[in-house]
Amino acid sequence: MTIAFQSYTADTAPEASKPLLAGVKSQFGFVPNLQSIMAESPELLAAHGALWAEFSKTTLSQHEQQIVFMTAIYENDCHYCMAGHTTMAKMQKLGDDVIQALRSGNAIADAKFEALHRFTTLVVRDRGFVADADVQAFLDAGYTRRNVLEVVLGVSIKIQSNYTNHLVGTPYDAFMVGNEWTKPGTMRAAA
Repeated sequence: MTIAFQSYTADTAPEASKPLLAGVKSQFGFVPNLQSIMAESPELLAAHGALWAEFSKTTLSQHEQQIVFMTAIYENDCHYCMAGHTTMAKMQKLGDDVIQALRSGNAIADAKFEALHRFTTLVVRDRGFVADADVQAFLDAGYTRRNVLEVVLGVSIKIQSNYTNHLVGTPYDAFMVGNEWTKPGTMRAAA
């Protein structure tokens, strides 16, 4: 990345971002690099936090939410978010086999999780133009019409963060050490 973007703290951020970063710090104990850079746009920072909060209230379990996130991250090729969500998924005790499948783009052994993984992949790759048969397969796996739309919410959160990371070259945070990632088959060096 040749155009540098500033990382802000709750003290140095634009006025409208200061309380948002203070909230992030109280939630996580620190301000992740992504949010410190998003603070340049208080609107983006606020929208990202609001959508994240809403997604956490969906009927998808924590593990299912991570599957949506990590699938979108894989498809969007985001080194920063994959490292962060790998760390979070481990903290949430998502199975290592599931985490490794998501990081490698492979199928998940658990049939219901794999249905979610496959459906989310199609939503991202096809930009929402998912065939009726594929939507029905997702429903047949035990998911609901509400879950269809919840996947859209999860994907939209990752569009915000993944695209921001691509544009600004967000560096890894210390908590991500050991979970760095480069999409299999790519030559791009992770930041």
